[in-house]
Amino acid sequence: MSKAFKSIEQGLKEAIAHARGEGSAIIHEIIVPEPDVCAIRAKTGLSQGAFAKSIGVARGTLLNWEHRRRIPEGPARVLLALIDRDPGIVQRTLVKR
Repeated sequence: MSKAFKSIEQGLKEAIAHARGEGSAIIHEIIVPEPDVCAIRAKTGLSQGAFAKSIGVARGTLLNWEHRRRIPEGPARVLLALIDRDPGIVQRTLVKR
């Protein structure tokens, strides 16, 4: 068996044990602070419409975030944190060349 297979197999065994309440799985929790969506978008230089489209949300959702009527949660918050750190990450990673 390959090294990759053994690693995947071990991971699956640990996941099954964790699901059964057995073993001592290591859980990594990352706290992502509430983003300043307006400032993050400004770093990208994109309009509201273009930014919303680039991250896969409706323009209305983006407006609600920017006006703090709503707060991004879960994957959206993580994506915004990545963009805050590296404003070109979405374009470099997802745009076909």
